Amino acid sequence: MSDLGWAASWRIARRDLHRGFHGLRLLFICLLLGVATLATIGSLTAGISAELAARGRVILGGDIEVAMMQRRADAAETGVLAQLGTLSDTVRTRAMAQADARADSPGAVLTELKGVDAAYPLYGTLTLASGRAYAPLAPGEVLIDRALAERLLLSPGDTLRYGTADFTVRDLIASEPDRVGEGFTLGPVAIVSNAGFARTGLIQPGALFETKLRVALPPGIEPQAAVDAIEARFPAGSFEYKTRDRAAPGADRFFQRMGQFLQLIGLAALVIAGIGVGNGVGSYLAGKRDGIATLKVLGASSRDIARIYLLQIGAVALLAVVLALAIGALLPPAIVAALGDLLPVRPGFALYPLPLATSAAYGLLIAIAFALPPLARARMLPAATLFRGLVAGAARPDRRTVIAVAVAAIAVLVLAIATARDPLFAAAVLGAVALTLALLLLLGGAVRRFAAHVPRPRRPLWRLAIANLHRPGAQTAALVIALGLALTLFVTLAAIQTSLAEEIRTTVPDRAPNQFVLDVPSDQRARFDTVVRGAAPEAEMNVVPSLRGTIVAFGDTRVADLEELPDGAWFLRGERGVTYSPTLPEGSDLTDGAWWPADYAGPPLVSLDREAAVAMGVGVGDTLTVSILGREIPARIASLREIHWETLGFNYIMVFSPSALESAPHSLTATIQIDKANEGAVARALLAAFPSASIIAVDEVIGQVRTILDQMATAIVLAASVAILAGIAVLVGAIAASRQARAYDSVILKTLGATRTQILGAQAIEYALLALLLAAIALALGGGAAWYVITQVFEFGWAPDWGIVLATLAGGALLTLGIGLAGSWPILSVRPAQALRRV
Repeated sequence: MSDLGWAASWRIARRDLHRGFHGLRLLFICLLLGVATLATIGSLTAGISAELAARGRVILGGDIEVAMMQRRADAAETGVLAQLGTLSDTVRTRAMAQADARADSPGAVLTELKGVDAAYPLYGTLTLASGRAYAPLAPGEVLIDRALAERLLLSPGDTLRYGTADFTVRDLIASEPDRVGEGFTLGPVAIVSNAGFARTGLIQPGALFETKLRVALPPGIEPQAAVDAIEARFPAGSFEYKTRDRAAPGADRFFQRMGQFLQLIGLAALVIAGIGVGNGVGSYLAGKRDGIATLKVLGASSRDIARIYLLQIGAVALLAVVLALAIGALLPPAIVAALGDLLPVRPGFALYPLPLATSAAYGLLIAIAFALPPLARARMLPAATLFRGLVAGAARPDRRTVIAVAVAAIAVLVLAIATARDPLFAAAVLGAVALTLALLLLLGGAVRRFAAHVPRPRRPLWRLAIANLHRPGAQTAALVIALGLALTLFVTLAAIQTSLAEEIRTTVPDRAPNQFVLDVPSDQRARFDTVVRGAAPEAEMNVVPSLRGTIVAFGDTRVADLEELPDGAWFLRGERGVTYSPTLPEGSDLTDGAWWPADYAGPPLVSLDREAAVAMGVGVGDTLTVSILGREIPARIASLREIHWETLGFNYIMVFSPSALESAPHSLTATIQIDKANEGAVARALLAAFPSASIIAVDEVIGQVRTILDQMATAIVLAASVAILAGIAVLVGAIAASRQARAYDSVILKTLGATRTQILGAQAIEYALLALLLAAIALALGGGAAWYVITQVFEFGWAPDWGIVLATLAGGALLTLGIGLAGSWPILSVRPAQALRRV
């Protein structure tokens, strides 16, 4: 027979595929799972990022935003901004909302109070629950969030107090256009006019509030050009800038990183599914031995065989990838609808070609890498060897196949690293997956060699089970990889879940404060103590000065000159809390250097968090320059501290010597630890004595933290479940690849008098031995992977519940054992004549 060519090969492939598509179902399912997961995660992340970018003006509230802490803009600053375009001036602070003017009112809720001018909002629409159009507020009017109305049982027309001023509720807020751009809040929002804000008396020296100036630029002026002009005019302004292109950098950064992490989990699942692809193709071609041998006897060349089955595999793989891309494109809107308000924006349906194309490339490359070796082995065997396939050894792939597989693997690695936000992290994940597979492959070979040399047990079932591990045609290596991956994934998921649960549980330590109190006047310390102890004599308090500052230089490096922040230097992004203290603060341990004397009055000194010092590459003796209230203060680093953040006390990255900051306008911040029954009395007494103070209930903060961690855990579980399904698919593929040999063994054993129970018993012992052997390996590999995710990716404490992890490992072993036996059950029904004719 001469060379068939592609057309004739396709006709044969199509007819044969029509008769036996079920043989490639495992290939189809594995690729569908992996590619659909990647495409869905990529499309969802791209949709959120695109929506944030498209709605930049509305989210930000302007084309540019200039923010400053603890001060209002002066006339010169507002004059320069007003020349650039239409200016809107807003101010925000945390403040307690009281249901009426009575000092003993039981209703007091921490809110985000926002003062706006007549130009607000520059973009978007502030919509009201009543449906009426928004109009500028009078000094005595307030708009409140639905949540605040529900908590204080308020409705339009009722009275609400902030600080020393009463307001009438005009309406409820249905939608705040710049809500996402405002960032994280600890309570519902209330909006008043700037004149109304001034009536409250909340702006005291040292009070924590934020001014935001937004500008709507005329057409043709780029936001960055406007920012550059402001920086040139006010080089020491200590402003924070945002532009419409980066309206919500925190939200965008979080979803990009979370999307990358989930996408790498999906890629790992796809690599694992690739093993299932290889097993499925190997099983399919094993079932086609007679057809391949017949074609070769009739004159078909190895090239013809390769073409025919490559076309079949390619057709099924292409169908799986196309369907997976459709799922990846259509599923994100359903996820957005299900998540509702959990997302910062709600992107509509749109096709994002880049994540879909990337996912398709991954799928096709994985299919090539894992399908070519079994295809090469099938085409290289002579016809006579194919006819006695149960006893013939497997041929090694030729050099061309090895090169093609290597190129596909390198392409996957390059694509993953090139498209990753953090290339090193992507390389680490893929490297860990590759090392795990290599380790399990070597272990499979070691198990096979050990089983061949171990003394034979006297009991027939045990002898048969051990013989199954090393006999000709045994799929021991594939079973070890399949079982090892499945058990490793079970351990990884259990360890991550229980460690996150422990993080949630221990977020509130046994001796955590009940309340945080902000914005207490700095000259009212003694009165504050008296008021608290009058309401709760048992109260334990920690009162510290509170300021805000921005690190502008460390050592000889200016932060403004950095193109990219150092790893872990998140504290260089914007303002941070700053305090001063004559003694080492609570919740800190000195690790390097020495604390200054209590009466120190020399040049400014600062004590720095040890991890922050490592991120910046500075140490004791180096210089740190911090801008506070527009003044740059250079200070020598006197010591480094280990901060125990879990105490929920006031843990400041930077603590200055008192002489450096005590003359600056500031307020006091306090933690109060009291009996829970006295929380209401203390809050009422403080609000009566200090109307400008804000009281944060720790339970509310912890509730938000728990919600965030629960959402992260759910996302991880959903992504990891795909990997587990892929691992199970690998196990099914390994069982399918050995089906023909096991069917023959089953017929021989039944002919010799063995019962179905005995045959299944031998296979159960075989799988159980492998599971016991792999349990320790899975515990180490899965525990290591979970540790990396928890401590290095999310930077949480490592505290898994090993009892649950071990129980999950045992349950996973039983599940995989059940899957293995279920896959073996059809083999017992094979008729002797049918099996023996295939020898």
